[in-house]
Amino acid sequence: MSQEIKTAASLAAILVVVWWVLPPMMDKVKSYLAALMQEPHTIRIGTEPELVDMLRGLAARMALLMAVPLAVLLGAGLAAAFGQTGWLITTKKITPDLNKLNPLNGLKRIFSLNGAVDLGKNLLKLILVAFLFYLVVKGKVTYLPLLPTMEMPAILSFLHSILIRLLMTILAVQICIAGADYMYQRFQYMKKLRMTKQEIKDEHRQSEGDPMVKARIRGLRLQRARQRMMASVPKADVVVTNPTHFACALKYDPDSMNAPMLVAKGQDLVAFRIRELAEQHDIMIVENPPLARALYAAVEIDREVPPEHYKAVAEVISYVFRLKGKLRR
Repeated sequence: MSQEIKTAASLAAILVVVWWVLPPMMDKVKSYLAALMQEPHTIRIGTEPELVDMLRGLAARMALLMAVPLAVLLGAGLAAAFGQTGWLITTKKITPDLNKLNPLNGLKRIFSLNGAVDLGKNLLKLILVAFLFYLVVKGKVTYLPLLPTMEMPAILSFLHSILIRLLMTILAVQICIAGADYMYQRFQYMKKLRMTKQEIKDEHRQSEGDPMVKARIRGLRLQRARQRMMASVPKADVVVTNPTHFACALKYDPDSMNAPMLVAKGQDLVAFRIRELAEQHDIMIVENPPLARALYAAVEIDREVPPEHYKAVAEVISYVFRLKGKLRR
């Protein structure tokens, strides 16, 4: 919220009161006080209650007259507040805060960036108001010596015109200051809403979990999955290799499977470990780089080989099965 907008709204309300509300109100006041000022001898003050009633009635009528300009000022202030923040009811401003009694906090507020900006704004407004007052009054100075020779209505009209011109000039400048201050306040507000890198990390940790813990869990899952995969290598019928970078272990049981199944696959060090286990358990190793790369990229572990690889896999499986049959015979 920009306080300068409230100031501009108050100046606009004062201008409205001085320009349009004040003249008819002064006529009403003049009519109310006419009896007291022109014909005081006609007022009956024989008893105290009559005088009290007369003064009470006069005070009530004056209060009604003052209610109009006060209502204009109040409406301008509320409009300036609601226009910036909307309808917002809060007790934060009236809640006791012991930190405000701390002199160190007060000095920090005074010598902070916001304090420097507020001081600069106030000095700028003071200089501008003084300069504008000089410009407005400069052309009217020659008329000041004539004021004692003028009647009271003429003097009031003269001062009224100067006051209106001065208020209009100050209001125009204040509107420019309020616009700039509103942009600055909005920039500061949006800046305060931004989160620091540490706050973003903390929020991500609270919502998604600690990245280190998640990484540790992923590592344990990968390690267990790799252990289960390595335990399936001795049950395979053949291992298709790149020959060094990729290794894919296939198992096929014609009685229980529709197609060969990929029970293990790996790259580099994992591929080396698969070949090592295959050699230890006398599993056939067939070098077929295109097929090894294709199986590694397209087939997941414990999944059957897709139809597009049936022909290449069938050649390998049939070769291994024929070889095993010869060995048995």
